[in-house]
Amino acid sequence: MGVFVFTSIIFASDTFITLIKQISMFGIPFNIAFLMIVLNLPAVIVMTIPMGVLLSTVMTLNKLSLDSEITVFRACGIGISRIAKPIFIFATVMCVMSFIINETIVPVATKYSKDLALWSLSQKNVPDGKENFVFKEIGNNGMLRRLFYVGNCENKVLYNITVLDNSKKDTIQVLQATQGKTSPSGWLFQRGAVYTIGDRGKVLNTTLFETSDVKFGLDLSKQLNKNLAKEMNFTKLLKFIAKGMSGLDEKQRNAIVIELYDKLALPVTTIVLVLVGVPLAITPPRVRYNRGFLFSILIIFAYYLIRALSISFGEAGVIHPLFAAWLPNIVLAAFGAIMYYRKVYTIC
Repeated sequence: MGVFVFTSIIFASDTFITLIKQISMFGIPFNIAFLMIVLNLPAVIVMTIPMGVLLSTVMTLNKLSLDSEITVFRACGIGISRIAKPIFIFATVMCVMSFIINETIVPVATKYSKDLALWSLSQKNVPDGKENFVFKEIGNNGMLRRLFYVGNCENKVLYNITVLDNSKKDTIQVLQATQGKTSPSGWLFQRGAVYTIGDRGKVLNTTLFETSDVKFGLDLSKQLNKNLAKEMNFTKLLKFIAKGMSGLDEKQRNAIVIELYDKLALPVTTIVLVLVGVPLAITPPRVRYNRGFLFSILIIFAYYLIRALSISFGEAGVIHPLFAAWLPNIVLAAFGAIMYYRKVYTIC
């Protein structure tokens, strides 16, 4: 239930916004964009498994505590450590399962998602057989950046193309070509001309071409390489780092190294959160309401706040990538160990 709830929350917020952006910015069809989001769900589930285990731990122990079951256990000589033993065993099993999913399913699903994006961009959602149609590109400010007119399309080849480019300040470019096609690297036009017109309507420049590959400012390299580390398992990523990660800047290299260590740190989070959740879930007898869900939310918020800060510092090079990946676990494990010790050796 916890995994389903937290996955649904993330899907309804972050991933749904991503879906809308992909449709509006890159012209990706809705069904392809939705399938890409579904393929990214395994990576989300790996993050929500620790949340789900924490929620189940806190809710269960809190209910036992409210029903005085914990008091009965301790009166019979069964301590907190013995009560928590099956919970830690379950957390360890889920830790291993999370690691397996992250090593087997997530890289394949992420790679397929990227391939779908490339395929969709190469098609550019241009309808075959349609004549005299236009499509436009809108900027972040809501203003028109480019207007595309196509005479007709056959077998993904565009004929009689006119492009009005309004993206540059004080000038307008008009491109006309007899035919062309789209690809992830840009638009390939054949036999045409480019006219540069000033803000007063004067033609500033005219360029004729046989072939021209135009990106129109749509550089997807950062978008497509954003999940590069997630496309590889631990072994492949280790080999990739050993080769030097050529072509990447310092921030991207730091992010990939952090992702390497995070492939181990994230599954271990399941055990760390249980270590914190067990002592907080066992409430004193005078407390007569279930505060398990509230504790779960607060612990999860604290963990991912520390995680976001440490990863940001790691990518910026302020702290070592190894420390950036493991810092949230170290902080919460220290806090959880103190709380657990006090709960085990203190009468509730």
